[in-house]
Amino acid sequence: MSQISILGCGWLGLPLAKRLIQEGYSVKGSTTSENKLSVLENAGIHPFLVALESESVSGAIEDFLAQSEILIIDIPPKLRGSNVDSTTTEKKIFVEKIKNLISFIEQSSVKKVLFVSSSSVYGNENSVITEETNANPETESGKQLLLAESLLQQNQDFQTTILRFGGLIGEDRHPVKFLAGKENLENPDAPVNLIHQNDCIRVIQEIIYQSKWNEVFNAVAPFHPTREEYYTQKAKEQNLILPKFSAEKTNIKKVISSEKIERVLNYHFKMDDY
Repeated sequence: MSQISILGCGWLGLPLAKRLIQEGYSVKGSTTSENKLSVLENAGIHPFLVALESESVSGAIEDFLAQSEILIIDIPPKLRGSNVDSTTTEKKIFVEKIKNLISFIEQSSVKKVLFVSSSSVYGNENSVITEETNANPETESGKQLLLAESLLQQNQDFQTTILRFGGLIGEDRHPVKFLAGKENLENPDAPVNLIHQNDCIRVIQEIIYQSKWNEVFNAVAPFHPTREEYYTQKAKEQNLILPKFSAEKTNIKKVISSEKIERVLNYHFKMDDY
């Protein structure tokens, strides 16, 4: 079966869909914005208006999943603002959304799920982090991502691979733009743990091509200069006001290792992008 459904055709999902189409796949893509349906259609994607909610799933979710063997879930928890309030039980809104989605996956043709997660599930530790490291999320989004991972992995109706990305960067997305000109920034000696959009797409392609399911992968470029070194250099390259770091601020020297993904997939990161 050569059809793939991508839940969430945003910053990563849309270019991923385009790349998969170039490789000969038929792709169904979802969006929560009616205005974006034409964007997907013009890109050769079969567009669907689908929204996960805490109590239901709106849109033609059955048609979106129909005849696809692979489902890629690329939707962030989005727990800020109105998505979370103090009256919500344990604030597990994202987890409830995934539970609702799973009930539809179970009734569909989907047999393989790729869940885009985050290295935030590990929390902050002064060590090298591998897939064997116990997850210990400190943020609410990290906690919900970990619970969602578990729900998908435990389901026996389909196989799930978890992909834990580091900080996402790309031509139109780079944290230096938000750090430029700021002062007293913390963690100057902490290593960066980043992955470029191009590597994100290529890693997902390799997982599909090589059929690596029921796996957990960290996906972070093996490139870990300090925050101060990296963001100072990037600010200079982009003619931005240099950020200023404080040596008195806490330094958490966490390094996310992608050794497994390099070894199992024989994957080589495109280091020129960094």
